[in-house]
Amino acid sequence: MRSLVSAPGIRRPLAVLTVVVLAALFGPTVWPIGPQTMDFGATLQGPSLTHPMGTDANGRDILARFLSGARLSLTAGALVALAGFIIGGGLGLISAFLGGFVDAVLMRAMDSLAAFPPIILAITVTVGLGPGLTTGAIGVLLSTLPFFARLMRSDTLRIRSMPFIEATSALGARPTYTAIRHVLPHTASTMLVQSAAVFGFAIMTIAGLGFIGLGAQIPTPEWGAMITDGMQYALTGQWWITVFPGIGLLVCVVAANGLADGLRDRLAPGSEQVAVRS
Repeated sequence: MRSLVSAPGIRRPLAVLTVVVLAALFGPTVWPIGPQTMDFGATLQGPSLTHPMGTDANGRDILARFLSGARLSLTAGALVALAGFIIGGGLGLISAFLGGFVDAVLMRAMDSLAAFPPIILAITVTVGLGPGLTTGAIGVLLSTLPFFARLMRSDTLRIRSMPFIEATSALGARPTYTAIRHVLPHTASTMLVQSAAVFGFAIMTIAGLGFIGLGAQIPTPEWGAMITDGMQYALTGQWWITVFPGIGLLVCVVAANGLADGLRDRLAPGSEQVAVRS
């Protein structure tokens, strides 16, 4: 585990995400100004010692809102990745082990979800359930289920054909025991890479829904909603309202994708050759 964390392709994005997570966890507690605290005597002020990221049109501190937005975005992204891993991975595992009619029904259901572009599916679900951060996360979760289910199914089918699984079945082990004890540990590396990639995708898509008014609603301090709120002032010189949330979003998504690439290079078969070529 230590060698995995210290790998060059993993260490840097993991360090960046760790810093952002620590800021999201402890920043709102340490920073004395609340994200919804208004000071109409300090509206649209640029970055300064008092307000390092400036203030918005209502005098709210951008740094306080940035830190709260980081907590919302990271929490939503992590929950989507975790729920996708559990639900989608569980469906893929069941499909591979039961086969037949159950496999056909589950995979056709996943094909139906995968037929829609992820952002379109997320928008459709959010419009149907009503705008909000929770409904936006549900829409993003549904769009990620086919990725997890298909990956788990294919990995499970590959592992089930190995001799040690056949020997376990020949000794009378139940399918449930075989799946939990022998199959799941061998799919952990592949699913971990997928979860890291979905984490970055979820953060970006939830922010995109907030940007178009279907995710978190103003004045919720979510990065996408903050960017939308500041767009009207960007052309008049108040750039900080949109730039800082945009930078936070960019850093998190790039770091999450870099972490997924690093994990794939280290954990996937042939990772040594990939590392040498890089």
